[in-house]
Amino acid sequence: MMTASDNRRARLLWQCRRGMRELDLMLLAYVDSRYHELDAAGVQRLEQLLEYPDQVLLEVLMGRQPPADPALAELARAIRAAAGSHDG
Repeated sequence: MMTASDNRRARLLWQCRRGMRELDLMLLAYVDSRYHELDAAGVQRLEQLLEYPDQVLLEVLMGRQPPADPALAELARAIRAAAGSHDG
């Protein structure tokens, strides 16, 4: 039986599938490798970041358009780092 945390993770994984290969790879790598480390505030920040339109989200995650919120900027850096550690 799935727990509430499992359901939330599954929902986040679904939201990470954006239809843009670059976004999908970065976001899925982050959730796969770091979700278990996130506290409630971290999950909430990730959900907030996932509300961005795809093109804006891509710019943020590529480091070309940092978000105004420092916590989201740090999350974007962590997502880039997780994606970099999954490069083959």
